[in-house]
Amino acid sequence: QVQLAESGGGLVQAGGSLRLSCAASGHTLIFNSYTMGWFRQAPGKEREFVATIVRWSESTSYADSVKGRFTISRDNAKNTVYLQMNNLKPEDTAVYYCAATNTYCSGIRCYSLQLYDRWGQGTQVTVSS
Repeated sequence: QVQLAESGGGLVQAGGSLRLSCAASGHTLIFNSYTMGWFRQAPGKEREFVATIVRWSESTSYADSVKGRFTISRDNAKNTVYLQMNNLKPEDTAVYYCAATNTYCSGIRCYSLQLYDRWGQGTQVTVSS
């Protein structure tokens, strides 16, 4: 069973930066066989897709709201995926969740919450204006 643990959240002023990390662990983990995603949930809103990095191909995709500001990357040697967030805005305030799936996906199918069957506990990001 794969476990995910996020870190790196916090309080930052608008225009600032944060880097989130998500460490994966598990007895039989083959990390690069997993497509990894970042999602977020703001108070009173549904959880939404932020970014994904597809297994094997390392292809990345982003929600329009974060494109050009956020970058997802992974270090397979460390079993870790990152979300570099620059030029943060108050509307980025949310709990950020890391998720994993070893089900094949491509394109917008990788944006679907239902595809991911392993989730972290989340880390709070608060952006003040």
